[in-house]
Amino acid sequence: SNKPLMIIHHLDDCPHSQALKKVFAEHKDIQKLAEKFILLNLVYETTDKNLSPDGQYVPRILFIDPSLTVRADITGRYSNRLYAYEPSDISLLYSNMQKALKLLKTEL
Repeated sequence: SNKPLMIIHHLDDCPHSQALKKVFAEHKDIQKLAEKFILLNLVYETTDKNLSPDGQYVPRILFIDPSLTVRADITGRYSNRLYAYEPSDISLLYSNMQKALKLLKTEL
């Protein structure tokens, strides 16, 4: 489908995951933009090192382009957890989603 993949690692019993999920679901622009992605919610940790490049923590969000390349250049604001997002980071997540789509168009 040539859509980028957005993998959301989270846990049902994690308050940080639940808080991010709530803000994500309520953000109208993100919901509209999400239609241009294949969204994959992972509730269980993976052994695939490509999906945990800097460790296994939740919530973390990775962008993967249609060539199955993990976009290590699209990160959150934390240097010790590159792919972590908190509810207060929702505007950064939105701009990173836009960035993932823009990179997809310029690279294909």
